[in-house]
Order: sequence, then structure tokens, then C-alpha cells
Amino acid sequence: MRTIRSIATAIVAGLLALVLAACGGPSGGTTGGTGGGVKIKEVTFWGGWSGDQAKQLKAQADAFNAAQTDYKVTFVAQEEVEQKLLTGMASGRVPDIVLWDRFNTSVYAGKNAFTALDDKIAADKIDLGRFYGPAVEEMVVEGKHYGLPLLVDNRSLFYNTELFEEAGLEPPTNWDELKQAATTLTKRDGNKLTRTGFSLDDPGLFNMWIRQAGGRMLTEDQSAVAFNSPEGVEVLNFWKQLLDAKVYQLGFGAGGNAFAEGKAAMKYDGPWALADLDKVKTLKYGIAEPPAGPRGDKAANMGGFGLIIPRGAKNVDGAWAFLKWWATEKENAISFGKLSGWIPALVEAAEDPYFTDNEKYSGFVATMKYAQTRPTLKGYADMEGKALIPQLQRFMSGEISAEEALAEAEKRGNQILTEQRK
Repeated sequence: MRTIRSIATAIVAGLLALVLAACGGPSGGTTGGTGGGVKIKEVTFWGGWSGDQAKQLKAQADAFNAAQTDYKVTFVAQEEVEQKLLTGMASGRVPDIVLWDRFNTSVYAGKNAFTALDDKIAADKIDLGRFYGPAVEEMVVEGKHYGLPLLVDNRSLFYNTELFEEAGLEPPTNWDELKQAATTLTKRDGNKLTRTGFSLDDPGLFNMWIRQAGGRMLTEDQSAVAFNSPEGVEVLNFWKQLLDAKVYQLGFGAGGNAFAEGKAAMKYDGPWALADLDKVKTLKYGIAEPPAGPRGDKAANMGGFGLIIPRGAKNVDGAWAFLKWWATEKENAISFGKLSGWIPALVEAAEDPYFTDNEKYSGFVATMKYAQTRPTLKGYADMEGKALIPQLQRFMSGEISAEEALAEAEKRGNQILTEQRK
């Protein structure tokens, strides 16, 4: 009887094993594949986008899933994705790939949050020269590449084409023309501003204006701030000319979108604004390169996103396959640009006729030729946010002079940079 029971038990166990194998249930991050017992490996994808943008990321993941049979990417939207990544690292639960604001790379690389990708870039012979150079460098820390750039943006000049046509004006190409157009297009009802010729509502763009004036934010060795300079004063004096000409007043349009409402003839904005503006059927607008400074200097800020693989990711190979498919293959980069409204970081994709022949995108693409990212110096963001911008706001309100604002910002800014070096 014991022998019979043993044989019976073995038969049942064998049958059970065959049933489980046929079911192909998830095990070790895989799901059942098609035919032949092939396993599809799971890839978890995080991003901080929400709403319609989250749907765009899911659609791109679905397109990758349909294009191959080795991996299945699942998108999981995350608020405060940077903090969630650090929390996940502490608990040992991190995603395989993350859509990442490139500007944060230098901070989080220092926290050992990423997997360096140099070996994979070399093994697959990825030509980094195909991407916008500043976007690539923004993801390099101490000589190591911690991701590839995916999307780029810049601040270009949005202008109301109907208002310009009515006034017989062309988009301004320099500061003088900007002031003239803004003055002409400003509308007041007595002392009340009803339409601003140019929305001077973002002092945080000082870092772009000073390069248009021929100046710089930091010394060449990045050891100290350099904006307290004749060029810095020139920027603030130009802003004051616009304020004195009553082209703009502080707080105008707050709580709404003055440009979308036809209450602003010009403003600086990025490609993220297109989707909402295009919903306003009565608005006719164009996009031009930022006007050059008084000596012909062109400048714009470049921002955008990249893809990184966190340290501790369970499926690095799958994450890399998805990253490479999306970021380095022209057609996939273009398709997401069409879907999302963003400009690909892959230059050949950004220069596709879909973008260059489109009156909305062509200005952005032209501006990309000279757009620069912000310095990745540790403490730079705090220097701008805590030292410079508050003083610029005081200047804009008439509380202090240009010279006083820049001197105080220099003092506080250098203190922050010094503290960060300790």
C-alpha cells in the first residue's frame, strides 16, 4: 500500500506541476507569454505627469508593448516622483524606469539614486551627438551618464497674430522692437490697464535676459555669482523702461490666463502651453524666437525630461530596452511628440517636417539651436529661488533700485553657494 500511495502521490504532483506550467502564472516579475512557455518580463514605469499627460505616457508604454514580446511596461503615475523614489530606495521597492526632470539629476545622483548607463550606451553604440548637447550634459554627473534626454523645451515668444496684424506689426527681433511693439499694443482705460503689450510676469527668466544682454549668471569657474554686473543692471533698467511706459503692471492677469483671454499681446512661454491655448478657438497666435539683446546676443533656456533607471531596479535590461526604443528611435520620438505636444530631444526627430513646417513648433525648434540648460552646480536652484528672485521682485515693486537688488542678491547668493560646497 505504501508503494501504491507513493506512486499515486507522485502522479498527482506531476499532474499539478503540468497544470501550473500551462497556466503560466506570474512569478519573479514575469507574465505568461505566447506559445512555447515564453515569459514576458514586467517593467514598472513611473512618472509625475497626471490627467491627460498620464494617458499619453500610458499610450507610449502600450505602443512599446505592442512592438515586441520580451517585456511589458506598466505606467504608474506618481505625485512628487523624486521624493517617492528616495522613499522607495529606503524600502527596497523602486520602479525600473522613471520619466525625470533632467534639472534634478545632479542632486539625486549625489544621493546614489540612479544606475549609471555608460556601459550600456557603449555596448549599444548609442551616438549621443544625435541629441541636443545641453540636454545630454544635464544628465551627466562627475563624468557618468545617468540617463538619456527624451523631451526638450524652451521659452519662446508667443504673440497674438490678430493684434499684430491690426497694428501692422511683425514679431520683434530685438529689445528695441519688443519695447516698441509692446507700447503700441498696450491698451488702457484711463489709468486702468486692460491689455498688456508684453507680460513681464516672470522675474525667474532673468537668467535668460542676462545672457541676451551678454552677461552670465556665474563666474567661469562657477565659484560665485556673476549677475551683479553692467549687463545685469541693463536687464533691470530695460524692465523698468517697460514698467515706466505702463506696458505692464504687477499682478495684471493674475488668477487667469491673460494671453488666452486676449488681454496680453505677447508673453514668454513653452510648448506645454500649446494644448490649453489651442482649446481657445477665438485665439489666433504665433510663436517666434526670443528677441535678441542690445548687442545682438540670442539666448533661451532649455528644460525638459529624460529617462533614468533607479539604483536597485529589478529589470534593468527591460528598462533599457524601453528607454532605447523611445529615446533613440526617430519614429518613436516623433510619435510621442505628436501625441504629447513636446519636442523630442533627438535632433533628427525635432527637425522633422512635422515640427519645422508647423507654425507653432518652428519657432521653438529654431530657438533650440542656441538654448542652454541651467547650471547643474549644487545649490544653484536655491541661489536663484532664495537669493535672486526675491530681490528682483522687490525691484519690480519699486522698493529698491536695480543696483541694490543685484548687490543684495549677490551677497545672499554667494552665501548659499559657499554653504553648499562645505
